[in-house]
Amino acid sequence: MSLEIAELLGRDGPFAEHLEGFEPRPQQQEMAQFIADTFRDQGTLVCEAGTGTGKTLAYLVPAISSGLKTVLSTATKTLQDQLFHRDLPMVMRALNARSDVALLKGRQNYLCLHRLQTSHNALFQEPTEPGVVDKLIVWSKRTETGDLEEITALDDNSGLRPRVTSTADNCLGSDCPDYDSCFVVKARRRAAAADIVVVNHHLLFADMVLRETGFAELLPAAEAVVLDEAHKIPDIASSFFSRSVSAHQLTSLVRDGLQAAQLEAADMPDLGRSLRELDISVAELRRAIDGFGSRPGWPTLREKPEVSRRVSGLSESLEQVRAAMELAAQRGPALENCARRAYELATTWSLFEVEAEREHVHWVDISPRNFSFYDTPISVAREFAQRRDASAAAWVMTSATIAVDKAFTHFCASLGIEGATEAVWDSPFDYENHALLYIPELDLEPGHPGYDAALCSACLPVLQASRGRAFILCTSYRAMHALAGLLRDYGEFSVLVQGEAPRSDLLQRFSAGVSTVLVGTSSFWEGVDVRGQQLSVVVIDKLPFAVPDDPVTKARAEAMQQDGRNPFMEMQVPQAITALKQGAGRLIRDYADRGVLVIGDNRMLTRRYGKSFIRSLPPMPLTREVGEVVRFLDDVE
Repeated sequence: MSLEIAELLGRDGPFAEHLEGFEPRPQQQEMAQFIADTFRDQGTLVCEAGTGTGKTLAYLVPAISSGLKTVLSTATKTLQDQLFHRDLPMVMRALNARSDVALLKGRQNYLCLHRLQTSHNALFQEPTEPGVVDKLIVWSKRTETGDLEEITALDDNSGLRPRVTSTADNCLGSDCPDYDSCFVVKARRRAAAADIVVVNHHLLFADMVLRETGFAELLPAAEAVVLDEAHKIPDIASSFFSRSVSAHQLTSLVRDGLQAAQLEAADMPDLGRSLRELDISVAELRRAIDGFGSRPGWPTLREKPEVSRRVSGLSESLEQVRAAMELAAQRGPALENCARRAYELATTWSLFEVEAEREHVHWVDISPRNFSFYDTPISVAREFAQRRDASAAAWVMTSATIAVDKAFTHFCASLGIEGATEAVWDSPFDYENHALLYIPELDLEPGHPGYDAALCSACLPVLQASRGRAFILCTSYRAMHALAGLLRDYGEFSVLVQGEAPRSDLLQRFSAGVSTVLVGTSSFWEGVDVRGQQLSVVVIDKLPFAVPDDPVTKARAEAMQQDGRNPFMEMQVPQAITALKQGAGRLIRDYADRGVLVIGDNRMLTRRYGKSFIRSLPPMPLTREVGEVVRFLDDVE
């Protein structure tokens, strides 16, 4: 099979005819051979493929050629849609293959016919979106998939969206009157029958931890699993192996409970009163925890008198709803579903009324629209390893940014992976001649009050030489706004800032702009592909270390210290290197691209760990002389 795979991706193979501009890449051919061997041996492969390797073809060709039932999983819906709608059809045409493929998304992407009908009631219709429900009803009668991507009338951030989609909590399953017409059921059935299923990591992990009951599961039937963008897996695994209660879950229970009570138990006024009291308790707790940051540790927060009082109030309200729902559960399937949800929420909420279990940490995530309480395992290695081993499938995990210093020690340890085959394929792009790493000689270290101004001053000659055409990637919103403000005060560039318009609009304006600089944070560190010389400079404000007082990071660091390990070198440095590689990867996206990577952090050269950061980046010349940078950019058209 290995020789056959290499030939398929060779100069005389079918892709030379079917893929415009195709050129054989030794790295791609070798990667495909490794994956084919992994499929054959039912093994595990962990590998990094640098930008330009062509890793998508490297796993699609052996996946289709193997004949195995394969699950392809990505971190983003963008790549998921690209695989299904563009890459897979092209590869199957080239190979003259007849594989049956299916696209499977999470529930929140499919219209729920039952909830659509109930939402049509004016009492539950979103008042700011008149007519949208009617448009959805018309569309629901002609759509084959129920995928909400098909209808533009419903915005991703619409308040109506959660009312016309289901969750694992509120789905009635086989008791639903629309079960036979359910788009989620149909999508699952198509996936179960397909040879290749394209999913995303969140859906895969939802399946892995059996959160979705009543439907066929993906993993037991899979013979091969490919995880692209695998650098995201540890964080996603941590989220899915956590137990949580959110304000959204509680308020959804209130809304669905009131609706169910009206339809199935109108003669039980105490049920409605208890639900409304729960709604008030959620709002009061929200007010009590506001102002304590976005991710506070729960043990400290719950000691605040007002927070403690509101927690007790929520506990009492939730218990009253649970008891009332238990009495009403026999009245109908909607109330039976709400009773189950109330019991599960009350059971999970009880975790946060006591100390966290050993090897777990309690924390709160607070956002403008929601808050969530989490009981998170300090390590997900055992949980992930057990579920992966139980699948009996071949596993391939790949990314452009998964290795640290050419090794996978951190990644494999975080997921309990032992005995895997490991491989690194460097990017085929000519970084040595087409890229330059510039670390300016700043007198200040990150954290100093004058650091932003010093970095901006050091970058101005670079931005002038490049005539804008730059991304400035920041590690915090504070730094993003500070640097954007300084650049706007300077007045020479058109400055675009994350959050001032949708990401797609900003990228379009950047690509079409003159002397344009885009300043962003997390949204622009990865998944952004600007090719050509419109993006000639990427500035990273400092090394992207995680916030040390993040409750999960802190708990994991303390656990490692108790084991006599060094959490900074074994956890924080590898995590920061992975993030840095993602940001740096925005610069060179094609063979002809040229550009300068500016990292404004002297610790790259003054601290012992800095060498690991440099070695983990693509091999490009390093300079501290701005004159050399200007001369390099003068050659960039």
